[in-house]
Amino acid sequence: MAKRDYYEVLEVHRTVEFEEIKRSYRKLAVKHHPDKNPGDETAKVRFHEISEAYEILGDPEKRAAYDRYGHAAFQGGMGGGGASGVHDPFDLFREMFGAAGGAGGGGGIFDHFFGGGGGGGAQDGRGSDLRYDLRITLEEAFTGCEKEIELRKLDACDTCDGTGAAKGAKVSTCSLCRGRGQVIASRGFFQVAQSCPQCHGAGQTIDKPCRDCGGQGRAEKTSRIKLNIPAGIDEGSRLRSSGGGEAGARGSTSGDLYVVIHLKEHAIFTRDGSDLHSKIPISFVTAALGGEVEVPTLSGPVKMKIPAGTQGGTEFRVKGHGMTRLQSHGKGDLHVKLEVEVPTKLDEEQRNALKTFAELCGDHNTPIHRSFTERLKDLFTV
Repeated sequence: MAKRDYYEVLEVHRTVEFEEIKRSYRKLAVKHHPDKNPGDETAKVRFHEISEAYEILGDPEKRAAYDRYGHAAFQGGMGGGGASGVHDPFDLFREMFGAAGGAGGGGGIFDHFFGGGGGGGAQDGRGSDLRYDLRITLEEAFTGCEKEIELRKLDACDTCDGTGAAKGAKVSTCSLCRGRGQVIASRGFFQVAQSCPQCHGAGQTIDKPCRDCGGQGRAEKTSRIKLNIPAGIDEGSRLRSSGGGEAGARGSTSGDLYVVIHLKEHAIFTRDGSDLHSKIPISFVTAALGGEVEVPTLSGPVKMKIPAGTQGGTEFRVKGHGMTRLQSHGKGDLHVKLEVEVPTKLDEEQRNALKTFAELCGDHNTPIHRSFTERLKDLFTV
C-alpha cells in the first residue's frame, strides 16, 4: 500500500513553519497514543504513521529532502543511505538505471532507520543504522534516568572476531576493485560508484570464509545497550548511540542506533513544552470562603492559596513546578485549573441549610449569573 503524504498525515500545509508541525504532531500523538486507545490496532498504526511523519518533517534536512524527492529519499535498498539518513541524489539515478541493490528486510522490536536492511549498510561495508522506539514515564523525563534496552542485531562474529576469515585462511586484495570496495559503472552521461560485486565492498577476498558468518564477519545476536536519558526530554526526541547499530562487514565501521522517545500518558498531568497542566477538585465551601489546598507536582505536593469567591474553571500558575528544561537550568510552570465539586447526596438538614443559604444570597451575590442575564437581554433586544 502506498505511503500517505507526510504533510497529510500530520494535517498541516506544506508551507507551515516547524512550530506548527510540532503542535499538530503533539495533538495527534496524544489523540492516537496506544495508552489512550488500549487494544485499538487502528490507533496503534496511526500513531506509528504520525511518529514516522514527524521523524522526517521535524528535521530541516530530511524535510528538505522529502520536499524535493518525496518518499523515495528515504527508501531502503537504493544503494545504501548514509548516517544522515538523506540519500545522495545519485541514488535516484541508480534506481532509474537499475543499479540499485535489493531492498533490505527489517522487523522485530526495531526497524532499519537508514540504509538497506540486514544485508549491509553503506558501500564501504558500514553497518546499517537502526531505530528503537522507547516509552518512558513523565516522571522519568522530569528527572532523567538510565535505561537498558535489548535488541537483536548483527554484531561482530565471535568465531572469527569479525574478520570473516576461518582459521588459516588467506586474505587477498580484490582483483576487480583493487581493494577500493567500489567499482565505477557508466550509465549514459553518468558515472556511478557502486559496491564491488566480487568482494561486496570489503576490498578483499577470502579463500576460506568463516563457517558461522559466511565470511561476513558478523552474526545476529541479542545486545544490551545502556542509555542515559537527559532530564527534560520530550515526546519524539531522538537519542543517538554512536556505534550502537549493526556491525559493519569484516570489521568495517558499525552503524548508529537512534532511540526515539515516547512519553506514556500521565494520570494527572499533560505536558506542553516545559509547562505542565492539571485539574484539581475543590469543595464549594473552599471556593466560596477561600482557603488553602494541596497541589500535586512532580517534585512533591505544594500548598496553594484559594481566594474567597473563586469560580470553577479558574486557572492558577504555580511557578517553577513544570518540566525540567532540557540542557538548561530551571523549570517551566504548572498551570492548575480548579473544578468546583458539587455535593451529590444531601440529607434533609443539609438540603434545608442550602435553601436558607440561597434565600440569603438572593440575586445580588451572583455576578456571573447577572452578567449572563444582561447579555441575554441584549441578544433578544431588537
